[in-house]
Order: sequence, then C-alpha cells, then structure tokens
Amino acid sequence: MEPNGQHSDIQIRNLRVLEALLFAAKEPLGADDLRPYLSENADLADLLDQLQQRYQHAGINLVQRGEKFAFRTAEDLSFLLRRDDVEQKPLSRAALETLSIIAYHQPVTRSEIEEVRGVATSKGTLDVLMEAGWVRMRGRRRTPGRPVTYGTTMGFLDHFGLEQITDLPGLGELKGAGLLSSNLPPDFSVPKPSDGDLTSDEDPLEPDDAGDDLLSDLDARNQPNET
Repeated sequence: MEPNGQHSDIQIRNLRVLEALLFAAKEPLGADDLRPYLSENADLADLLDQLQQRYQHAGINLVQRGEKFAFRTAEDLSFLLRRDDVEQKPLSRAALETLSIIAYHQPVTRSEIEEVRGVATSKGTLDVLMEAGWVRMRGRRRTPGRPVTYGTTMGFLDHFGLEQITDLPGLGELKGAGLLSSNLPPDFSVPKPSDGDLTSDEDPLEPDDAGDDLLSDLDARNQPNET
C-alpha cells in the first residue's frame, strides 16, 4: 500500500490532469478520452465528482453531456457572454419542426418526420441541421427500402444544456410554457426518445450510406417547397 503522502500526490496530479484536459477540449470528453492520461487504477468517477464539487460555485461548472463531461459557463452568468456570441441565422419554421420531431421521436426516418409534420421534408432542411451539428444519421431501418434513421447529437445536448436526451421537457412543462394547447386529447403523451445505441430494428450505417441517402432523396427535390 502506498504512503498517504504519495497517494495524495497522485490524486492531486490526476485532478490537475483532468482539469487541464477538460479546459483545453473543444468538445465534451468521455472516459475513453480521459483514462489514458491518468494513473493506473484511478477512480475516474470519483475524480470527476471532486472536480464538479470544486467548481460548483465558480464562474464555470463541470457539466455532464450524455456520457461525457465539459466545462461550461455557470448558467446564472451566461448572460454576460451573450454580446460575444456569433450571431447565427435563425432556423426556419420547417427546420425547428423537424429538429423537434427528431429529438422526441428518434430514431426516426424522413418519411416518419413527414407523417408527423404533414408536409414534405426537403433534404436541405436535414442538411442544415446536420451542418449545425445537432442531427446525425443513426442507422438504417429494417424495413423495405432500408431508409436512414436520424437522431440528435452530443452537440444538440451541449447547445441546449441537456445532460441526457430524456431531460427534454415533458408534457406538463410544455403545457406550462404555452407550447402545447390545453385542449389536447386525453390520451395525448409526449414521446420518450431513444438515443445512443442502435435499436433492434436498426442496422449500422455503411461507409457509403451518406451518398446512397443523397441519391434516394433526389425525388424529394422535385417536390413543392415545404411550409
């Protein structure tokens, strides 16, 4: 067993290494990203918990995004940095609706998105969301035609301050915010999204699936513009 002083030095070094890695990272980091830099048998969960507590009342906090971690400005101070934000073009109504459907119904195909919206969804709308880093192609549905399924990304969680996809507002919260009518059918419910691993009715994507998906969407470009 190591002397207490030596153990303390190793612990301090591990914490400093984690702190440095997370500060320098452009995106949230997971266990596989962090463990190689720590001492053997380091308790990563305990180290992350210590860092979270250390920065709990600081100007930045250690937050969890899915299974990954990142330093982010404390929520109560975020307004101070808004003037430095790069102004982004607002999403169109079609893009917002599509993003909401993907977030709550994932994994979901384009035809399923269109069924919920009631109008055609152009490839351009999905491209905008994927270029923003909020939507990704998950896999292929095990149905005729093997359509691509879509889901949200770690960037989506990070941008909207969600730890897990299940932290999306529920029915009561959406009603309270005035985003849903109070005259909904008694059996109406907000879907529970599935994110992460492929579901039993999805196959993994192949390397050329992005090109195949583009070809399969050519017909959609000749459809009327969506509203």
